[in-house]
Amino acid sequence: MASPVVLLLPGWQNSGPAHWQSRWEQCYGDLRVEQHDWMRALRGDWIARLEEVVLEQSVPCVLVAHSLGCMLTAAWAAVSRNTHKVQGALLVGPGDPEREALRTVLPSWSPVVLRPLPFPSTLVGSRDDPYCDIARAQAFARAWGSTWVDYGARGHLNADSGLGDWPEGRVFVDSLLAGCSTPPAQP
Repeated sequence: MASPVVLLLPGWQNSGPAHWQSRWEQCYGDLRVEQHDWMRALRGDWIARLEEVVLEQSVPCVLVAHSLGCMLTAAWAAVSRNTHKVQGALLVGPGDPEREALRTVLPSWSPVVLRPLPFPSTLVGSRDDPYCDIARAQAFARAWGSTWVDYGARGHLNADSGLGDWPEGRVFVDSLLAGCSTPPAQP
């Protein structure tokens, strides 16, 4: 059987060249799910695009989401009939579109989908993420049935967090690629 494909789901405004998702795309050949409009993030459009890309794959997928990409994963899983094609998901630094500062720029993302995901998932959160406080990130993990990983005080877990190629994060992906439902101990 062929190896699963890793689909990268960036957040609002996409992931720049120094972001670990962009670096993984270069290092590992992961496939970025390109949205039609990164600046005007409409939930229905983003769900439709993810559905297209999942359906194009002839092998199982592992979703690797950052920020609004985490919300996309939950929203897509709630409506798709193709979740069986997903082997697992790594959810990193979820952004909270219901925060006052984000509500007006991301209106179609509220309410946040809070249902268990139909595949194994790990949510990695930071204690000082400016886009989602830790209690809210933990609530997302509980609602989605995700294994919670406290990554300490590392900001939004993006390029500004200094993660580089983020090899520790790749350990979680490797666990999902191997079909393990429980991630390894925190790297």
